[in-house]
Amino acid sequence: MSPLPQEHEGVSARLNRVLVVNEIFHSIQGETNLSGLPTVFIRLTGCPLRCLYCDTQYAFHEGRPLRIGAILEAVSEYRTRHVTVTGGEPLAQKDCPALLNLLCDESYTVSLETGGALDISNIDPRVIRVLDLKTPGSGESLRNLYGNLACLTSRDQVKFVICDRGDYEWSRQKLQEFRLPDRCEVLFSPSHGQLAAVELAEWILADRLPVRFQLQIHKYLWGEARGH
Repeated sequence: MSPLPQEHEGVSARLNRVLVVNEIFHSIQGETNLSGLPTVFIRLTGCPLRCLYCDTQYAFHEGRPLRIGAILEAVSEYRTRHVTVTGGEPLAQKDCPALLNLLCDESYTVSLETGGALDISNIDPRVIRVLDLKTPGSGESLRNLYGNLACLTSRDQVKFVICDRGDYEWSRQKLQEFRLPDRCEVLFSPSHGQLAAVELAEWILADRLPVRFQLQIHKYLWGEARGH
């Protein structure tokens, strides 16, 4: 007998599903429109992409299996209402949607950080989906699943990590092609250590782009340290 779809599965069965977890930690949200808020991060293991600027390569393979129930227990210890599920690429694990659903059921404000190469259409609508549309400078722009953009709503966000002027022009073209500011909030970030933040800020102002400029606050606070 084939297993029941997750939406028809009992809570107990979903709590017993297992994910490979790289780390669970409490930090300051460094990006998105929730920047600055104390947040619990659940970093799942695995990623099908190999972005040239990746700063979490340790999450490609390192991790330990945990029941979803145990993950929820670990999150509850931090007594915060904001939870971000990230990676790696969290959607590379088939049971990630079950985790997201159960976190929402616990009344957390839940965000998902995804690279956008995998389908987001089955994600619980209560989740804030932060979709990282890969620029040419990432080396993975051909993996973008553009059908995902049609799924985005006003509660979601699409992020561009910009490495150089070519990435900026590419991103500006995608804004127009897909009318992204009409769909959701758009985030432009300079690739840390590759593009001066002031340059990107000046380009955005010169072109009057309707985007949110952002920096990775956590890197200014803790550098490349894990667990932040």
